[in-house]
Amino acid sequence: MNEWSLKQLLAGLHDDIQRRLETARKSFAHPGTKGDASEGVWLDLFDTYLPKRYRAAKAHVVDCTGAFSDQIDVVVYDRQYSPFIFRYEAQTIIPAESVYAAFEAKQTLNAQHVKYAREKVASVRRLDRTSLPIPHAGGTYPPKPLIPILGGLLTLESDWQPALGESLHTALGDGRGDDHLDLGCVAVHGYFTFDEENGSYKTYAGGKPATAFLFKLISQLQFSGTVPMIDVQSYAQWLSD
Repeated sequence: MNEWSLKQLLAGLHDDIQRRLETARKSFAHPGTKGDASEGVWLDLFDTYLPKRYRAAKAHVVDCTGAFSDQIDVVVYDRQYSPFIFRYEAQTIIPAESVYAAFEAKQTLNAQHVKYAREKVASVRRLDRTSLPIPHAGGTYPPKPLIPILGGLLTLESDWQPALGESLHTALGDGRGDDHLDLGCVAVHGYFTFDEENGSYKTYAGGKPATAFLFKLISQLQFSGTVPMIDVQSYAQWLSD
């Protein structure tokens, strides 16, 4: 009689993600196609396993002033309370207030890609976000403080030896500023996170990184709380001539 094994189930999730990323890398010669396929693996992972209040998409982020972010490979955003998500000709536009996290997806981890991911994440964090008072039966609550937008990098392998060593820490910097990264996954080697309490990065090598990273992301999203109540009328200004 076969018995259930939670260890095998969780290991199988990681193995599936790593296999799919490796297949995408080996099967497609065109860099754009290869990149799209890899992004699709991460998007599918998040859409399948994150709680349904969250969605994931390749998107641009916009604020009420009309400013746009760079295109972001994987945006984790709120779908329960967000009043609008604009889609046109395969392009997705998400209001800044709805964003929980922004990730860049690359084939390999190296200094150039860390720098690129930091710039992409900063383009989202610099956008303006509104927050309205929240009505309730006895009156109104004050506007909810803006939640920190998580930023990260998702890769299959690392160009460094060791994969998660001093070179990574140097590229990540001090973990402060709009361009800091909070966490990242290197599916073959491990994952990293920023420890707010100690003000430094921690790396976790080996094991089943994709599953461990997913659990870490879910944990951090839980502590992020809920996105603020968006001031939809601040966007309506763009409807006037």
